[in-house]
Amino acid sequence: MIRMYRTFPIAAAMLGAGALGALCASQPVAAQSSDKWPVKSIRILIGYAPGTSIDINGRFLAQRLSEEYGQPVVVENRPGATGAIAAEAVAKAAPDGYTLLAGPGSGMVATPWLQKVQFDPLRDFAPVALIGEFSFLMVAHPSLPAKNVREVLALARKRPGEMAYGSNGVGSAFHLAGVLFGAMGNVEILHVPYRGGGNSALVDLTGGSIHLMWNSPVFLLPHVKSGRLRPIAVTGPKRIPALPDTPTIAESGLPGYSMTGWQGIVAPVSTPREVVARLNGSIGKVLASTDGRDAWTRQGMEPTVLTPEQFGALLRADYESYGKLVKRIAKDI
Repeated sequence: MIRMYRTFPIAAAMLGAGALGALCASQPVAAQSSDKWPVKSIRILIGYAPGTSIDINGRFLAQRLSEEYGQPVVVENRPGATGAIAAEAVAKAAPDGYTLLAGPGSGMVATPWLQKVQFDPLRDFAPVALIGEFSFLMVAHPSLPAKNVREVLALARKRPGEMAYGSNGVGSAFHLAGVLFGAMGNVEILHVPYRGGGNSALVDLTGGSIHLMWNSPVFLLPHVKSGRLRPIAVTGPKRIPALPDTPTIAESGLPGYSMTGWQGIVAPVSTPREVVARLNGSIGKVLASTDGRDAWTRQGMEPTVLTPEQFGALLRADYESYGKLVKRIAKDI
């Protein structure tokens, strides 16, 4: 999520009309069928490639939910269009609690501002649960003659348009993190979008074909620790425990810069409230467990438990926030 625009606490916000309908507009037949839910396997669609942060978290949750419900909970990767392919499939699925979407906030609420999609993030989904919040990590290939934000900005001014950064698609939070960096620093850095979850971009970055990347810590930390990538800065308001010596972008050369992300799970609109409530409670237990918290912490993420109503308020607030950001930096996209 983009903290710079949030001006009210989640607890005080009301769920948007479309999202509220998602929680309350269950049909009688659907409500009856939810009494014995689940009676068959559950699918969690993920719009990104295997090995990405949301894929890792989705599979962790799937295993724990399967153990609790006594039914298979299967992760299905449908990468493409910055998560829109999976989101569209879930938006069109039956609202019976057997098809869910796990994704980052940018894929749910930023992508519609930047490309034509076949779903409305506020009207087509029932908010189920927020599963975590995190800062991004800005990294560079070791050959880049810049070791911090100030040096990156100075090099970009000296070589406008020559430095390139990769992301997992136009409209992704990692794309917008780079755009915001360039706009606030008044520098030109070439954006190179890749399909899927950024694996191809990572291959090119570690190979030296591109120079920079913004992505989740879990995705980048193994390559930072091996020395194949150099950490430059953290995008959020504070440093992360996994890299305590790596400063934030704001403190190391670009005051006022702040961008964080979140991951969550939604269901098709009109999914029975009882099913949404049960899923929310089950996911909350996983996030509160010792192994759940440890798994999230290792990724540089903070597990966050919200009610469906609070998560719905967050979706609406961040949809509006991303809209403001896109308008602010439209000329740079």
